[in-house]
Amino acid sequence: MKLISKNKKLWITFYHQSKRYRRSLGLDDTKANRKLALNTIIPEIQYKLNQGTFFNNDRASKPTVAEYAKISFALHEKERKPSTRYDYETSLRLHILPTFGKRRLSSIKPSDIALWQNKLLDRLTPRRVRNIRAVFNGIFEDALRDEIIEKNPISKVKVPKIDKVEITAFTLQEVKCIIEHAKDDLQSFVALGFFTGMRSGEMIGLRWEDVDLDKREISIKRTIKMGEVTTPKTQNSIRTIDIIDQLYPYMLKQFERTGQYNSYVFLNKDLNHYYDIKRIRNTRWKNLLKELGIKYRTIYHMRHTFATVMIEHGEDILWVSHMLGHADSSMTLQMYAKYRKQKDKKRATFLNEIL
Repeated sequence: MKLISKNKKLWITFYHQSKRYRRSLGLDDTKANRKLALNTIIPEIQYKLNQGTFFNNDRASKPTVAEYAKISFALHEKERKPSTRYDYETSLRLHILPTFGKRRLSSIKPSDIALWQNKLLDRLTPRRVRNIRAVFNGIFEDALRDEIIEKNPISKVKVPKIDKVEITAFTLQEVKCIIEHAKDDLQSFVALGFFTGMRSGEMIGLRWEDVDLDKREISIKRTIKMGEVTTPKTQNSIRTIDIIDQLYPYMLKQFERTGQYNSYVFLNKDLNHYYDIKRIRNTRWKNLLKELGIKYRTIYHMRHTFATVMIEHGEDILWVSHMLGHADSSMTLQMYAKYRKQKDKKRATFLNEIL
């Protein structure tokens, strides 16, 4: 039995029945702890090995995926939004526990992960599988920090590739048609989406106190998802954006509908905020596009349309980036650079004066 140091911690390595084992002693690598390990801990382990009781205790100290997942989720409970916790719990319940729930974390190999991942890809998109895999990876990483496992098996398996999704923005003619034919508050809603690039959760989370019709500004401070009112997606998403001239009359109309309640800009039939964007997307939005004979795209494509149209027509990229709530213009360019129209221009003509 050999005493080794790993990441400034003491471990032992030994062979038992022709199989090699490594175990953490849970001690810092100090002179005093080395003495304790050599004089007390290692002799006790050797005795238990000879008596055949060591691995009984060892198995008891290695939790199953289901057992440790509870610990892992509890560790991050305060830092994750309720909607995120719901998504993680759903991934765990539907896609991780059925295969690995009763397995001990230490028994899972990269090949087990690869086979599981392949089966998921047979029925789920690569993007969804990546999200599920991220949940499982977080559990393994926590176990690694707790020295319950020596290696994270997911790190040895390639992440599924995501095919680049082609953004199919609405044409300006389609935008005009959609806005003109939308009824009641849906008209103001789609105008807001097409003329600001706000995220759908930010739109249903907008309150009248955030709207300054005199200054023609909107302050984005919250978002709503699955009934949860919370802060926007990122720190940069908390922003103040412009009400452009084309949007202004629709905001005035919406104020006439709901401004008196001094509440949310968009209210359901019970005069409460919408629980989730699905309530609009799966009914009124989908029905409107069908009625107009326009190819279905998600509500999020209003945001894409705002970005592509503005960039196509030469609007300041910094302004577009700010309206979208991106961290900086490089993120906006990465997503929408191909929509910039390149004017015919001879490059580097200044060199003619020198060379």
